[in-house]
Amino acid sequence: MNGSFVEHIPVLSTTLVEQIHLPRDGVMVDATIGQGGHGYLFGKELGPEGMILGLDVDEKSIQRAQLVLKDLTCRVILAHANFADVDRLVLKYGIEKVDFLLADLGISSSQLADEERGLSFQHDMPLDMRFDQSQKTTAADIVNKTNEKALADVIYRFGEDRASRRIARFIVKYRRTKPIKTTVQLADIVCRALGRKRGRIHPATRTFQALRIAVNHELENLQALLAKAPALLADGGYIAVISFHSLEDRQVKNDLRQNAKSGFYEILTKKPLTPSREEVEANPRARSAKLRIARKLIKN
Repeated sequence: MNGSFVEHIPVLSTTLVEQIHLPRDGVMVDATIGQGGHGYLFGKELGPEGMILGLDVDEKSIQRAQLVLKDLTCRVILAHANFADVDRLVLKYGIEKVDFLLADLGISSSQLADEERGLSFQHDMPLDMRFDQSQKTTAADIVNKTNEKALADVIYRFGEDRASRRIARFIVKYRRTKPIKTTVQLADIVCRALGRKRGRIHPATRTFQALRIAVNHELENLQALLAKAPALLADGGYIAVISFHSLEDRQVKNDLRQNAKSGFYEILTKKPLTPSREEVEANPRARSAKLRIARKLIKN
């Protein structure tokens, strides 16, 4: 699995295409280009005068997206960058206004399968969790160096796990003997802390989510993207965000509502759009996806 790609199915792609229509000369910023699935679908609508700017912190995803998008007739620019810096990238490439800003906040199948990432407890991997390998802090650093209270706070805040204090206590007790270096080590410790091994949802799921969010500063970066979006969008331009857990969805919902109250957006999804039963059956990882869309109001 090292360095290989697993086929990734873009989530809610049919729903997005039904909701959003771009002009032939439109500009799409895909803030999480991933393996290029969503970009390819919308790129087919664009002509030679259209453009896709794709960003991703994962260099391996950028490499895959280059192959997927290479035959599009529109202009394609891919950049290894964090979407928190979207305004700087738009300026760098001379983009005046964006017709569609998309952020799919999910983890790709390839990232979960990549043994260097340490995002999954299904296989024993180094406890890393960095999307961007140039970052310094790994999940192992947080697990082995953070004091018990701060560690419990991370697990509670980003994992919403009520057993966070007990989990942190077990982690600190274990690491006194030897450092926690792998995903299976950590998952086993969490299972012991909670007194159970398996269920419909693995006991370590929330702890792994919390560490991944902390390592990659996901919520801070999302807030930066949302804050910059109104100034980047053209009048009538769309913003669409696909989230996969309540922390992200709550942040997106609150931002869109605030911008609607301020007169910047019209919210097109009063309730988040979710995958159909057929899509979940074909792609089980889509089951928790929620899509929210807003459109920038045209000023008279």
